[in-house]
Amino acid sequence: MSKAVSANAGTVGRQAAVVAAASGLVLGMGLPATAADTTAGISASTESGSAQTALAVTAAPTATVSFERPVVTTVAAPVVERVTPQSTSDDEDEAAASTASTVAEKAVAATASAATSGLAAIAYTGIGSPYVWGGTSPTSGWDCSGFTQWVYAQAGISIPRVNAWTAMTPTSTPQPGDLVMQNGGAHVGIYVGNGMMVSALNPSQGTLLHSVAATGSSSFYTLAG
Repeated sequence: MSKAVSANAGTVGRQAAVVAAASGLVLGMGLPATAADTTAGISASTESGSAQTALAVTAAPTATVSFERPVVTTVAAPVVERVTPQSTSDDEDEAAASTASTVAEKAVAATASAATSGLAAIAYTGIGSPYVWGGTSPTSGWDCSGFTQWVYAQAGISIPRVNAWTAMTPTSTPQPGDLVMQNGGAHVGIYVGNGMMVSALNPSQGTLLHSVAATGSSSFYTLAG
């Protein structure tokens, strides 16, 4: 038997496997070198010449493999608001210009109305002043045209001393502060509302509050418009 093993040693080399059975029989098997390396789990390093043990991973046929799923958080995309472009059409430009013009006209009218209302209040302060032909002063005296010129001047408004209505606009709906021209221009005063006016009437009566109808025919003129 030893001779048989020795005889096979040259061909089998280090890969010969000898198994001793319980019956006392000895069996031998020769394996190729490469197959023997894999079976034994030994690999040779060509660089270092050292042997490394290959670890085998085994699992039962019923085993299951699972991988942890990463948690992913999603965020909704932002909503983009649609911006309406500014219109540059000629029609809209004209409408805007017309609106601005209307606002400006109303502002001028309101300013003129406020001014004439203030004029009526100023006219009341002249009551009691003497009448003097050609005069322009509340202390030394004035005539009708001198009085109306003074009233407007106190409000910062310049009007001619005589025939002042020629620089104004006729109106059929007089407001307090408007000019009252009477008897074809022979007399003038300040309208204060409710059919009344203040004027420097004559030397005997001076400057007073009186009815428009009491002193002849009348025409009204205004700064507004």
